Amino acid sequence: MGNLGELPPYEDVSPHEVPDAAGFIASMQRLKERSGLTYRELEERAARSGDVLARSTLADVLRRTSLPRPEVLAAFVRACGDGERVDAWLATRDRLAAARTIAAPVQARDVETDAQPQTEAAAIARPRRPKGSTVAGATTLAVPMLALVAWGLLAGDSAEPGIPASPADGWVTIRPARTPDLCLTDGRDRNGAYGSAVAVQLPCAQAPVPRTYLEPMGEGLYRIQWHHPQMGKGCLTVMSEDQIKGMLEPRRNCAQGTLFRLEPTAGTFRLRPATSSGCIGIVDNDTTVGAEAIEESCSGAADQRFLVRAG
Repeated sequence: MGNLGELPPYEDVSPHEVPDAAGFIASMQRLKERSGLTYRELEERAARSGDVLARSTLADVLRRTSLPRPEVLAAFVRACGDGERVDAWLATRDRLAAARTIAAPVQARDVETDAQPQTEAAAIARPRRPKGSTVAGATTLAVPMLALVAWGLLAGDSAEPGIPASPADGWVTIRPARTPDLCLTDGRDRNGAYGSAVAVQLPCAQAPVPRTYLEPMGEGLYRIQWHHPQMGKGCLTVMSEDQIKGMLEPRRNCAQGTLFRLEPTAGTFRLRPATSSGCIGIVDNDTTVGAEAIEESCSGAADQRFLVRAG
């Protein structure tokens, strides 16, 4: 392992000003060098934090000039010891991805067919049209692509109807729709009846960890994972203990975690445990900071509606 004392501080290994994906990968390479860790050591360190970071995947990422998947990037940054700036790395990655997607409709003027590219590389590799060919197909292509970009950039700021019928999987925040500055995150029941963490609503800006990952399990069901840099990964589970019956606890054994159906309603989602007819709401319809999430009878009340935002 390298001598950390001879290396620059993490703040000097920054992705903020990089202009493109190649520069971003170069910043990742510098971060790895700064950590002094081998690929194997990064894989093992990520696993101890509950992340998955296969060394073969990481080696492939650092050899290419395309952006890594968000979950790979987050695991890598945490494993390198720069966990406090994971959000900054992810924000830069998203900025570069959005900028490249926005450029794609311009490139579409040269495409051979009207088929929408499936990857960033595909948008670049298409053959050129013969001279004199119409640009109508390119215009047709540009409209849906711009619409997708607009959704990706703006969905996090809108609670209006028209969101997808299914939430985007991956890194998200889950927020009570009537108090969108609050997020479901790690807390304690206010009665002090239970010593472990349960899901409560806290200001999102004050609750950067654990991060929430929405894992699709098929047939419209999802597992809600929490990833904590020290505690590792846990999956939200509806509790049956009398003192906190119905509250949600992160359990390390995700195979026994509750599966949820996210049911769209009026531009928001209802969280419904797959094994019951109930809905997740907030205790006593409470809007205050620290109020616990709980399974209750579905009523259509405002406390049972949530925003699921990428992030």
